Amino acid sequence: MHPSLSVIRKRSDFLAANRGLRVARPGFVLLARPNDGQGKRYGITVTKKIGNAVVRNRMKRRFRELLWAALPEAGLPDHDHILIGREGGVERDFALLRAELAAALSRAAEGKGDRPRTPRYHRSRRA
Repeated sequence: MHPSLSVIRKRSDFLAANRGLRVARPGFVLLARPNDGQGKRYGITVTKKIGNAVVRNRMKRRFRELLWAALPEAGLPDHDHILIGREGGVERDFALLRAELAAALSRAAEGKGDRPRTPRYHRSRRA
């Protein structure tokens, strides 16, 4: 791991990043948010919808390698970077994921995110 990177571990930091810039790609979603001078930090999220523990851990290892290679040069300074795994991310070619991450980081640096997610409202179960 690069010495200038640190890992996000607190749930509140993950939730705060969700209110930041969002750039979706076929293999992952990148969230980027300023973190008040705490340096370049990264976090990885892969839900159980993606697969079993073996599949999720493989995806996390691939994402970790991608971030370690890309963030020291292309990461946004004093930002949190979160990668959220998507369904096809585990089968995608590693070079393709690297290119998608570079494109996502450059879009985030320009301040061009995707449309904000519309909140899902659940109807009450009471009838």
